[in-house]
Amino acid sequence: MTVALGGRTAIITGAGGGLGRAHALYLAGKGARVLVNDVSAEAAERVAAEIVAAGGEAMAFAASVTDEEAVERMVAAISGAWGRVDILVNNAGILRDKSFAKMTIADFRTVVDVHLIGAAICTKAVWEPMRAQGHGRIVMTTSSSGLCGNFGQANYGAAKMALVGLMQTLGIEGEKYGIRVNCLAPTAATQMTEGVLDAESLALLAPDRVSPALLTLVGDDAPTRAIVCAGAGHVAAAHVTLTAGRYIGAGDDAGEQIVAHWPDIADRADEIVPAYGFVQAEREVAAARGHR
Repeated sequence: MTVALGGRTAIITGAGGGLGRAHALYLAGKGARVLVNDVSAEAAERVAAEIVAAGGEAMAFAASVTDEEAVERMVAAISGAWGRVDILVNNAGILRDKSFAKMTIADFRTVVDVHLIGAAICTKAVWEPMRAQGHGRIVMTTSSSGLCGNFGQANYGAAKMALVGLMQTLGIEGEKYGIRVNCLAPTAATQMTEGVLDAESLALLAPDRVSPALLTLVGDDAPTRAIVCAGAGHVAAAHVTLTAGRYIGAGDDAGEQIVAHWPDIADRADEIVPAYGFVQAEREVAAARGHR
């Protein structure tokens, strides 16, 4: 046991197995007191017991992240037991993979409800306590399927990219209250990836090789609005960027000009990572004024 997170408390959703379990064990090993959430009470209790057996502090709380009242009770439970909630890792998720042609809207909605709306519900429940104490660390679990796309995962990819947008805005809104919000894009061998990768790859992609990336995102010196990609012990950062672009104007042939100059417009040589969404509008207006 180390104390990098000594005195901190954490909620990990979907932590009854797989990646969530690895996260819970890892943060507990760094000294955090951990509330293990899962829809299965048995699974949550089993992981909490593992933490306690290893010398840590943990409690189990069974609830669906889509149940607002249950999530409120969960936050009340951790606050009542340990006096505060410092860390939320939105990990809970499901898959309903099919090509978009075969996917039902019900399958689309269910995946978005768990990943996106569930994360929003949990984040909303901890937001005021974190604001009041002037400290909070929130991690959204995004995915390469959202950042880059993946066949058969239109619902999952849409939800995962939406979490990036949620993170970007909450990072801005939470900054003055000491709340830092980031994304983790994991690659891990879990029930969700069985049958997709070969046995050797699955062994390399053990969930516990992802969890160390959390320490950067939940510690006292955590960044905010970072997207960290982790798997098999490899860590990288992803960014939403904006190319330098080109001023086209508003002539009758503007559309044709965009087509003609598309290679220049899409050239990534001088791309930037905007500090906030309005950077796009500011630069567009500045370009227009410069060509009066």
